[in-house]
Amino acid sequence: MALPGAVTAPDRVVGQEVQYTVDGAEISAYLARPSAPGTYPGVIVIHEAFGPVEHIFDVVRRFANQGYIALAPNLYSRVGAPDPSNMDEVFKKMLGLPDDQIVRDLEGAAAFVRQQAGADGKVGIIGFCSGGRQTLLAACRSSVFDAAVDCWGGFIRTATPSEKVTRERPVPVIDMAGNVSCPVMVVIGAEDQNPSPLDGEMLVERLKASGKPHRVKVYQNAGHAFFADYRPTYREQAAFELWDDATRFLAEHLKN
Repeated sequence: MALPGAVTAPDRVVGQEVQYTVDGAEISAYLARPSAPGTYPGVIVIHEAFGPVEHIFDVVRRFANQGYIALAPNLYSRVGAPDPSNMDEVFKKMLGLPDDQIVRDLEGAAAFVRQQAGADGKVGIIGFCSGGRQTLLAACRSSVFDAAVDCWGGFIRTATPSEKVTRERPVPVIDMAGNVSCPVMVVIGAEDQNPSPLDGEMLVERLKASGKPHRVKVYQNAGHAFFADYRPTYREQAAFELWDDATRFLAEHLKN
């Protein structure tokens, strides 16, 4: 199986487990950066609903190999990651993370990256599945990011499958989209239902109000989680296309 952006020379990057503090809580994270000295922009990589797994750490190393100081925070640090084989637990923990807390934890992640030696001050953000929604949320609620890539972030029109809003998710993310503070790229699989291509069309109309550069792209022959190479949803051709698009988008806004 071919992987987009695969690190073929491991000595080009250095990775390690780290922690940073938000609201008195220790947030665990995985940090990777180029091994060569230099000045680099940063990118925050947000995990899927299952929490941080080796695939996410590998994606962090792929970004480091592209010339970024990359960080994957564990947004379940306060409550513990769910059992990936128990979907009831996955949904309960995913939907139970308060939006306000997520934004603060991601702002803390950006601050941590900016504090690293050789950081040039620019920080982008990319997330997958629940992390895609959290990416769009952060771009709408915070001004600390310089570019954002939302990969199939679901539940943008409702809080849960059955509720418009909840205490943890008091405002649908799509209703905040006119407030995005940075360029945004939104990724949707043509065969996905959450978010669906129709959700993407609705999102475009909201993003126009922001005045920020934005792009919503629907990838053909692909459904939800088509970049997750450890899952049966992986679609190699679409994954390579996404990697090219996302790295080009982030470089445009973080390296120029």
